[in-house]
Amino acid sequence: MRVRFESRHPLVGLSDELIRLTGRLKSLFADARRNAGLGDSELGVLNSVVEAERPPTVSQIGRSIGQPRQLIQRAANALVDAGLIETMPNPDHKRAVLLRATTRGIAVKREVDGQADETAEAVWTASENTGVREATNALRSIRQQLEAQLRAANTGRD
Repeated sequence: MRVRFESRHPLVGLSDELIRLTGRLKSLFADARRNAGLGDSELGVLNSVVEAERPPTVSQIGRSIGQPRQLIQRAANALVDAGLIETMPNPDHKRAVLLRATTRGIAVKREVDGQADETAEAVWTASENTGVREATNALRSIRQQLEAQLRAANTGRD
């Protein structure tokens, strides 16, 4: 008989569920990514650059999505080569350039989003969207709080 281990910290349980949900969502939206000719890492970096409030660095993206800087750098290089993102000087750092989406990169991201929207509409009813929006907002709030705490703990380490 299996018994769920409920005494762990809620963030640990959340992490476990997010890992499983991420796998399901990657499978669900694989066609949209594949149609754009992008791998998981490339799409993750393109998403991070297009959706960023200000141009990020490779290291910032890596920390944000929990991937090694080297993996993010390879994906960013491929996106630069494809003309989907571009680099620009970083006034705060001599070597860590900032990444900015090109017009073409934004168009590709919006095309992938449109295909993903169609897929989502096919499997998810409009009446269920309120719960998803609430969950998205709650997850965003948790992420932002964790990022702020991590930044405060790491001040001066970068």
